[in-house]
Amino acid sequence: MNKKIILTALIFGIVSIVLGAFGAHALKKILSVDQLASFEVGVKYLMYEAFFLLFIGTTALLLEKQKRIIFYFALFGSVLFSGSIFLLTTKAISGIDFKFLGPITPIGGLLIIVSWGITFYYIVVKKV
Repeated sequence: MNKKIILTALIFGIVSIVLGAFGAHALKKILSVDQLASFEVGVKYLMYEAFFLLFIGTTALLLEKQKRIIFYFALFGSVLFSGSIFLLTTKAISGIDFKFLGPITPIGGLLIIVSWGITFYYIVVKKV
């Protein structure tokens, strides 16, 4: 499980760096200031989750079962949160209106919060 978590963290990191560069250079000319700012939020949170998953994958403070639960909350939360932001803000490029994804973004955010919250809980109740 640790290898899967770390590999996911690395993929999130790579994607956030690539999309961050893409946003700073290519999208800067196409998107509005507000759209670009939203796009950057998706990039930032994807990178935050990359660092979070690196911690989860390498810490000895959590049991494997706990890591698995945290991983899936973080994975689905990040994909829903950042993914929906990327699709919603790039309508000018794709020509597709992903407005229906609007309610998905806060659900993804909630899953991210849950992943951090249960990590906190697991570590607090751990008997040393």
